[in-house]
Amino acid sequence: MEINKKKIALIGVPWDQKSSFLQGPALAPARIRNVLHSGAGNNWTELTVNPIDHELFEDWGDMVIKQYFDIEKQIASSLNKGVRTLCMGGDHSMTFPIIKAYHQFFPAFDILQIDAHGDLYDDFEGDPHSHACPFARIMENKLAERLVQVGVRTFTPHQIEQGKKFKVETIQMRDFDAGVRPTFTRPIYLSLDLDGLDPAYAPGVSHHEPGGLTTREVLRLIQSIDVPIIGADVVELNPHRDVSDMTAALAAKLVKEIAGKMLG
Repeated sequence: MEINKKKIALIGVPWDQKSSFLQGPALAPARIRNVLHSGAGNNWTELTVNPIDHELFEDWGDMVIKQYFDIEKQIASSLNKGVRTLCMGGDHSMTFPIIKAYHQFFPAFDILQIDAHGDLYDDFEGDPHSHACPFARIMENKLAERLVQVGVRTFTPHQIEQGKKFKVETIQMRDFDAGVRPTFTRPIYLSLDLDGLDPAYAPGVSHHEPGGLTTREVLRLIQSIDVPIIGADVVELNPHRDVSDMTAALAAKLVKEIAGKMLG
């Protein structure tokens, strides 16, 4: 079946046990759903697609997670039913087990990561599965052909070395401002950390990092993708730090726009 004709399963991943600073992202899926179905807006994307009412879009609720790699098992079970997943996190550690599952079902694909952080630590505070480490685990296990990062503005010398080791293509914010943009020829998995946006647009995250992307820049990135999207996640909303559900509203819009693009 053509990738864009596969059903999309919206799945909440209420997980924040690998967060290094503050917990709270486990509460995010319910908050995003509340906004997604709020009467304050409508179901149409900016490209005039209504993913919420589309026959190929279904909300499969939230995972029940007792331990970290339950995430991999449940994503693999979903993919085995012939769907693509659009996951609402949750902290960013969830992306490693998700990609482990994807590697079993999809041939060569690339990853587009939108993020303030490289998340390439070999381990962080003694945990190799911290939310600061998922892309190191992904690349060392050769689970994706290529990793392209956009919006990073917090690299350390260790992460720079890790990036070189794994041949990661990082468009740091200073280079994005200079006009550098990613291009792809293979299908992609999109992993969108909300702290990739400037805190002015996304205050409800655990790690505020000024100097980031605007909402419009992220929307343009999503709308400009011209290869199939095999799956996606939107992570790191922390409702404890949100202001009047501003970041939840942003997350809901991004979920909707990504879903619309996956159906396009």
